[in-house]
Amino acid sequence: MNMADKKVYTVPFMRKLKSRTDYGKRLTLLKSRKLRLVVRKSNKHILAQLIKYGDKGDIVLKSAHSKELAKLGWNMSCGNLPAAYLVGLMIGKKAKGQEAILDLGLQGTQSGSLLYAVLKGAVDAGLKIPYDDQVIPEEGRLSGSHISDYAKKLKDSKKDEFEKLFSGYLNNKKDPEKIKDYFDKTKAKILS
Repeated sequence: MNMADKKVYTVPFMRKLKSRTDYGKRLTLLKSRKLRLVVRKSNKHILAQLIKYGDKGDIVLKSAHSKELAKLGWNMSCGNLPAAYLVGLMIGKKAKGQEAILDLGLQGTQSGSLLYAVLKGAVDAGLKIPYDDQVIPEEGRLSGSHISDYAKKLKDSKKDEFEKLFSGYLNNKKDPEKIKDYFDKTKAKILS
């Protein structure tokens, strides 16, 4: 058997080997020729970017990070549903009126997740993105009512567990039962 009879082996891209990029999904998104609202989350933060494809690489046009919420008075968790919605509002306000498509990458998705909370915030602020209403979290969850309800329940029954779970709020002298008030104030600052 000589070299000409052997099958050619193509080495896959490094990002594909390390499971960082699904090139089939990326190509489908790029074929839409729309801007992409890229949403990424970590354990403590949320990042939303409006990205345009360029021949020499993607170009970030606008960006919003949950760390920016501290400048607006939000000194609570930056990795929960209300924070995700507020990040969506920030990116939506910065890119108001533009059309985009949602890019969640390789992240696992579930209806009502914080990834879709970012989408809802961006749409509410004026970014035009097609979506299905069934994936959006309930209105009360977006404003943090589920957090305040749980805090009330724990405070009355299990004081030790309450102090452990909500220590971040308590250390910042914030009442987790009033998260909706803090949410409304921060939302008003973003939209003003």
